[in-house]
Amino acid sequence: MVVVGPDGVLFAKNSDRDPNEAQILEWQARRTHQPGARLRCTWTEVDQVTQTHAVLLSRPFWMWGAEIGANEHGLVIGNEAVFTDQPYAKTGLTGMDLLRLALERATTAAEAVEVMVDLIERYGQGGGCGHEDRSFTYHNSFIAADPSGAMVLETAGRDWATEAVTTGARSISNGLTIDGFAQRHHERLKTHFSRCRIRRQLTQRRAATATTVGDMFSILRDHGTDGADPDYSFMTGAMSAPCMHAGGVAAASQTTASWVADLTPADTTHWVTATAAPCTGLFKPVSVVDPVDLGPAPTDRFDPTTLWWRHELLHRRAMRDPEAFARRFAPERDATEQAWLSTPPSPAEAFASADELLDRWTRELGATEHADRRPPLVRRYWRIRDDRAGLATNQSSLEGATT
Repeated sequence: MVVVGPDGVLFAKNSDRDPNEAQILEWQARRTHQPGARLRCTWTEVDQVTQTHAVLLSRPFWMWGAEIGANEHGLVIGNEAVFTDQPYAKTGLTGMDLLRLALERATTAAEAVEVMVDLIERYGQGGGCGHEDRSFTYHNSFIAADPSGAMVLETAGRDWATEAVTTGARSISNGLTIDGFAQRHHERLKTHFSRCRIRRQLTQRRAATATTVGDMFSILRDHGTDGADPDYSFMTGAMSAPCMHAGGVAAASQTTASWVADLTPADTTHWVTATAAPCTGLFKPVSVVDPVDLGPAPTDRFDPTTLWWRHELLHRRAMRDPEAFARRFAPERDATEQAWLSTPPSPAEAFASADELLDRWTRELGATEHADRRPPLVRRYWRIRDDRAGLATNQSSLEGATT
């Protein structure tokens, strides 16, 4: 979602993916390339350009492209899967490839849309995009934003439509939304099970009154309920709210990374979790041109040396009883973020402080027994994902992994 105001643009996105699909926060410097060079993306090659911009990316560990990202010129883009009536190609550029290519080649939101449209028309979009099911594919929509405004780009195969956002709030999710284009290319079943209409109504309504970065943090943490507990359904888990939690039999996605950007003509600031589940994580300030050493890159296997998986020890324990977690830790989380918003630390300082809080919260949570309040189907779903990741979740293993 974006909120375009007289002084700049607020941007926010949750990345919803398979639960063990760790996401990497990655800095890439500005580079010069040889004329005629070719570039290998996730599934296909494209012509390289002679100059690429410095970018900061949040990408699934196994893909070349990114789900969310920004570049050195104050451009930020988010990607959403959409389901349409057009055929899905077995190979081509993924939506995340298109996003990264646009960040590397464009300086404004309008230029980014031009870059992505040109690439779609030249190379097409396609290829497997799922982690658990590599054959799972879809088409894509995007919000590209810069300090002067935003653009929505929606696609169906090689067809596309755009909409400029010059004032107010605009939200997208896993369904087409641009009038005319949406009616022509709407697909009913997958769109329904994505729960995108319910989710977009919530984000559109809340974004309409958002005025600060903190407001955007709050929206990304929204479970769509009065309390801290997500609202799980048998078919789709807790997919009806922006802070998504997996556990359904027909569809199951988990928020695996979150990003908020404050874009003004004078300055650009970015805030990222670099972890799953913003309801249990901290937003840290980052800069496109100031890399932070976050240690080894995560994969889909539990590795306590990686930030993403260290946070999973807290996240997966906390979701057994989210109300108990919120009562105990949310006030300190919120106070920390408010202090940082008032006087931002350096990115390295913020990540170091957040790591100390993460370790302490994980130890304290592991030392306290709470009944698992989730539905039995959800518990079973997560036991399977924990086993696949090699993640110990019982009390003694949790304490051992955090000491």
